[in-house]
Amino acid sequence: MTMTYEAIINLPISHNEVPELREANGWDRRDDDFPLLFHRCNFWAGVRDQENKLIGFGYIAGMGLQHGYMEDILISPDYQNLGIGGQLVKTLLHEAKNTGLEIVTLTFNEKHTRFYQNCGFTSCTGGVWRAK
Repeated sequence: MTMTYEAIINLPISHNEVPELREANGWDRRDDDFPLLFHRCNFWAGVRDQENKLIGFGYIAGMGLQHGYMEDILISPDYQNLGIGGQLVKTLLHEAKNTGLEIVTLTFNEKHTRFYQNCGFTSCTGGVWRAK
């Protein structure tokens, strides 16, 4: 039997769930970001498994006018390559359109280019500045 998973906009998420998902993916936990992030971003989406464990997360932040920035697209390693990430991104983009965002940008590792192109993004050049 094939399990289906649904990305839900503004899914209730406890403060420790996203840090645990970040850690499972080899990222810094960033515990101090949660729950503050939920108050500062435009919206987020989450995906839960059949045992109600958070297995997917992503969000869009910005001023909420014309442009938003997609960030932290995370899928639990045990659930990757099942189409959940694509569904999560497309759900976020659908919500962006519904809320009047006309442009959504993101940065990603080059190895994920095809994935994001399949989700509707056009690759382009850009830059990143980081405080040292």
